[in-house]
Amino acid sequence: LNNYIDFFTDSFSIELISNSLLLGFGVTAITLCCAYPVALFLHRVSPKWRNILFVITVSPLLVSSVVRTYGWMVILGEQGVVNGVLMSSGIISSPLRLTNNTLGVFIGMVEVLIPYMALSLIAGFGRLDTVYEEAAASLGANSWVRFRRVILPLTAPGIALGCLLCFVLSISSFITPKLLGGGRVFLLATEIYDQAVIQLEWPTAAAISVIVLIIFGVALSVYSRVVKRFD
Repeated sequence: LNNYIDFFTDSFSIELISNSLLLGFGVTAITLCCAYPVALFLHRVSPKWRNILFVITVSPLLVSSVVRTYGWMVILGEQGVVNGVLMSSGIISSPLRLTNNTLGVFIGMVEVLIPYMALSLIAGFGRLDTVYEEAAASLGANSWVRFRRVILPLTAPGIALGCLLCFVLSISSFITPKLLGGGRVFLLATEIYDQAVIQLEWPTAAAISVIVLIIFGVALSVYSRVVKRFD
């Protein structure tokens, strides 16, 4: 138990938990905003194009997350594509710091997790039928009211599933934060690696791993409550 006591009495450990939770919630929210329109479009598109567009959506999963992360390091680096375009157009005079910080980790994690979110949303859109939208429109509901009162509640199980999956994956992600963070973004997953492999503090690494599992359990409990509420 001393390992847990030492962990929770250390300010750096509290910072690890807060950083990981903020990363998890932030990446999940941004990923949801990016993937929801894509999933809704795929659900409504004609069957002729649905399979092709679906394959395009999930095609990033065919490439390793390590390769994609290295790609983002090239794109976001000081001599990368983004800084090169901005500097050549005269928008900035010196390169922006888009890697080796939390911003780079956010960008890389969102890109990595968008296909997972899209798959989860599409799987949870089974109850969504255009008949309900047409009925709401016949009663005078505009597009915003139809989305808020009809589409959003019917797709809530898919949203909950996607948020759970992306939150768990972002909390436990190691490769992307380690590479795009440049060792300057400290999270629970990276600390487990450092304690177990570099410092050889296996008891501390095991204690942090159990804490991560507890966070996963809490997230799963929240997901179950949300699904029961909408069912």
